[in-house]
Amino acid sequence: MIYVCSLSRLHETVERTGARHVITLINGGTAVTRPSNVDPTNHLFLGMNDIVDEVEGLVAPGSGHMTDFLEFVRTWPREAPLVIHCYAGISRSTAGAYTALCALLPEQDEAELARRLRAASPSATPNARLVALADAALGREGRMIAAIAAIGRGQDAFEGEPFSLRIA
Repeated sequence: MIYVCSLSRLHETVERTGARHVITLINGGTAVTRPSNVDPTNHLFLGMNDIVDEVEGLVAPGSGHMTDFLEFVRTWPREAPLVIHCYAGISRSTAGAYTALCALLPEQDEAELARRLRAASPSATPNARLVALADAALGREGRMIAAIAAIGRGQDAFEGEPFSLRIA
C-alpha cells in the first residue's frame, strides 16, 4: 500500500499506517524530521522545487531524482506501507505515487492508474515535469503524460487530505 500526505501530516500518517519507508519530495532547504520508526536507510529525501520549467535559483526535478526515486520504489520490500509526501500533498507526492504505481504495475494501463489516483484524491494535481521524467524512464511513450492530462487539475486546496493507493 502507498500512502500520500503533506509534510504536516507525515508523522501521523506513518504512525497510523505502520509505514517503514518514506519518500520526501520537497524543497532542499525544508526541515523534515524523519519519523523515529523509519530507519535512515529507508528514507529517501529528494530536494526539488515544485516547478515544471527551469528557474534560476530553484531546483527543477531532474532525471537523477527520477533514477533515485525508481530505485528506491523498486527495492521497497512491501511488507509495510510506503509513505510519499511533499509539502502540501498535492503535486510532487501525487506524481510520485502515480509513478510508483506505473513502475510496480508495468502491465497496467496508465489511464486506469490515473483514474485510480483521481478517485483517491480529488485535489491531486501531479507535477507535470515529474510525470514526464517518469514516462521517459519507464518507457511509457507519452501515455503517462496523456493520462494525467486527461484527469485534469485537481480541486483547489491548500493541503491535500492523506490518501492511499493499493498496488494491485
